[in-house]
Amino acid sequence: MEPARRIRIGTAGWSYKDWDGILYPPEVTRKKIHPVEFLARFFDVIEINSSFYGHIRPELGRLWSRRAAAVNPNFLFTAKLHRSFTHSPLAVMEPTSAASIRPNDKDEGLAREGLDSLAAEDKLGALLIQFPVSFKNTGLNREYLEQLLRQFIEYPRVVEVRHESWNQPETIAGFMRHNVGFCNIDQPLLGRSLAPTEHVTSGVGYVRLHGRNYEHWFDDGSAGGNRDDRYNYLYKPAELEKWKEKVEVIAQKAESTFVIANNHFQAKAAVNALELRHLLEGKKVRAPQTLVKHYPELKEQVEIEDACGNYPLLG
Repeated sequence: MEPARRIRIGTAGWSYKDWDGILYPPEVTRKKIHPVEFLARFFDVIEINSSFYGHIRPELGRLWSRRAAAVNPNFLFTAKLHRSFTHSPLAVMEPTSAASIRPNDKDEGLAREGLDSLAAEDKLGALLIQFPVSFKNTGLNREYLEQLLRQFIEYPRVVEVRHESWNQPETIAGFMRHNVGFCNIDQPLLGRSLAPTEHVTSGVGYVRLHGRNYEHWFDDGSAGGNRDDRYNYLYKPAELEKWKEKVEVIAQKAESTFVIANNHFQAKAAVNALELRHLLEGKKVRAPQTLVKHYPELKEQVEIEDACGNYPLLG
């Protein structure tokens, strides 16, 4: 199917210690192979997660782009906008709104330097502007969002809002007017959390799968738990089948579509991304030998590849 060639599926981030030995073989863990270079053999996109916490250093942006292109010329990155533009500095203690977001004078320049390092290598697929569920559809917040979208108008922009108040015709029409993508998300439906959608409001279709770990979704680590527990969720085949149908609808309307698995705990994002690729492409897809050893349910859906790019028999 022709639109399937425009669908890129991958993971949110790549630097997780618990991926060593589960997704990453020793060659990656010992830094003989860069993680981006390794993942680009199996996926066509990675969403850069670290740019939310700290701006992309241009020399790293160029390095990542060239490492990925060396093994997969069709590979693209998407990148999160730095949290200073989208979250209150005290986000754990106070709700985020236009009144509490405070980027400093340097943030815009540093954000641009990093994004431009990817764009100059033709590897920037989209800029993801991600707001928390506390960022509601109010007049003040709409004004702030419009200003922010103008501020970064030169990039393909996608906005992720998590509160259901944004899921209404006026918002969709506004996103279309600004040529801004709407991020369709899967998340635990708690309170007034946004339910799954299939909106396309620009040439970029975007989907993020966060998992459905209701019990730990709001854990932030302050009570002694692990804040990554919220991403400890493996999508079931029936759940992925429903998202396959939504992705196909999105891809029919968008020029390019990105599907990002963010349920990164113990590389479950990679498992579900490969399973979704298999569903959409209708054929076996390449997968790392290490990952299939830990998740043998992948065996029927993949061609197993070792760290050197060979296809060994899995013992």
